[in-house]
This record gives sequence, C-alpha cells and structure tokens, in this order.
Amino acid sequence: MKSQEEVLKLLPLNLAEELREIFINNLAVQEIRIKANKPVIVNLSYKEIILGFVPSIDDLKQILVRISNYSLYAYEEEIRQGYITIKGGHRIGIAGECVLNKGEIKTIRNISSLNIRICHEVKGCSNEVMKYINKNDSILNTLIVSPPKCGKTTILRDMARNISNGMPLYNLKGKKVSVIDERSEIASCFNGIPQLDIGIRTDILDNCFKKDGMIMAIRSLSPEIIICDEIGTYGEIEALNMAFNSGVNIIVTIHGYSIDDVYKRTVFKELLENSILDRIIVLSSRKGPGTIENIYSIEESGDVKCLK
Repeated sequence: MKSQEEVLKLLPLNLAEELREIFINNLAVQEIRIKANKPVIVNLSYKEIILGFVPSIDDLKQILVRISNYSLYAYEEEIRQGYITIKGGHRIGIAGECVLNKGEIKTIRNISSLNIRICHEVKGCSNEVMKYINKNDSILNTLIVSPPKCGKTTILRDMARNISNGMPLYNLKGKKVSVIDERSEIASCFNGIPQLDIGIRTDILDNCFKKDGMIMAIRSLSPEIIICDEIGTYGEIEALNMAFNSGVNIIVTIHGYSIDDVYKRTVFKELLENSILDRIIVLSSRKGPGTIENIYSIEESGDVKCLK
C-alpha cells in the first residue's frame, strides 16, 4: 500500500477512500481510468469495476496540479509525450487536445482524461526462465513475445535485476546491464532515479528512443547486456545488430501471441537469418499475467526446438 498511497494522495478525497478499500482487499489493480463527467473505471487483471464517483473537469485540473507539484510548466516535456511518471513508478497517461507546431505535438491542453497505470514489481517472477537463458555464465540473446497486459514488462524488469545482481543458483555472475527505457516502464524513473529494483550493475537511459539509446550505451556504458521493451522498427533492428556485432547480448520484447507472429513480420527477418536470437519466450495470461506458454531454442541451423 505504501507505493499506492502516492497515487491516492493525488485524488479527490471521496475517490481516494473508495480506491483505498479496493487496494486493501488486495485486488490486482492495473489501471484507474478517470474521465471528466464519466464514472471512474478501475481495471483489474481479470475484470473492471465501475465506481460511483464522477469527476468534474475541475477535479481533473486539481489532480494535474498535484501530479505536477503545482508546476505544470516543469512537466511540459512529459506532457508532450502523453504521460507523467510519479513517485513510486506509477505512470499517468494524458488525453486531451493536442497542440501542433510544425507538424509535431508541442503540448496537450484541455486535458479531459487520465489513465493511471499502477506499477507492479514482482521479484522472482523471472526465476523460472533464467535457467533457459543462461549458459556457461553467459546470457543468451532472447526475445519475449507477449500480448498486451500479460506481464512481459514485469518479467523483463526482474530479468534485469537477476542478471545485474547475479544468481548463484545458476552459477551466474552479475553482469553490466543497460536498460533503454523509452517510456519509463521498466525502471519507472522519477527525477532520474529508478523507483523499482533493476539490480546493482544496471544503467538506465530513461525516456530515450530505443535505437539512439542502444547506440549510446554501446559507445559509453560498456554493457554486457542491453534490455529494452517493445521493439518493432527497422532502425531498432539495426541497433540490435550493432549490439550483437559489438559483443553485447540482448533481451527484448515484442507484442504477439505465438512464435508464428515473429516469423510473419518482415522486420525481424534479419535477426532470424543472421542467427542472432538464441531463445524465444512466449507469454500469455492463461493462468494469470506472466504465464509462460513456451520457450524455444533457435539452433545454429535455424531449426526451432521447444524447451518448455
């Protein structure tokens, strides 16, 4: 509840009390969706709850003032990107009228909708997969395939922690890790400081484009492992190739439902043809977020072997 109190103190008293009861009951809250003149909706991992509280536009303005610590101007850059990360690692998405300047979004005004994504840290959730991506004290190049809201970022974060700290259970020594956190979801930085445990040997490039961040890390941070979430552009694939050719191992994720989704996307053709990937992990929410459906080994011959 300590981390969730950071959210509750931003909200109108009546709404905060209603939500506190939900948090106390240990329900798996994922999102709190607040829209002007509409009932607040709380998304759990398995259902949604529609509350009786209907916020006014003034309520949203007051929430924003508290989020920005009474200085919206100081958060102008984050608002332009559509979200603000608060203490505790929770991310607040913003919707309203986009103001354009030379074809680019300058800011968002007349904000009418907020989506508070509750940050969840589950230490140990990656322990099961660690034995499959570790070989002779080296981390294998790994791709995690997962539909939305199936725990891929939570597992990715815990993998960073395990690799950075080391795992004596698997004879894995701690490695230097660079996390490229384009949307502040992995480390959930607040004022540049990770709010979540990503390990003692981990460097963060927060709010940084993945392609640029990977190149910056290779040039200046001497990582052994690079970790980033939701790759999908040709530029990002080029950066991953650069990392591989520089002797850096990679762990990345994509949206998808099966290994077939990887092979169908032409953007990943180079990673597959160059035999860069060693493991593909497929997640689902069949038994709750983070369910490991399959783990595949990509052999040097290009053959795919199912390990789990």
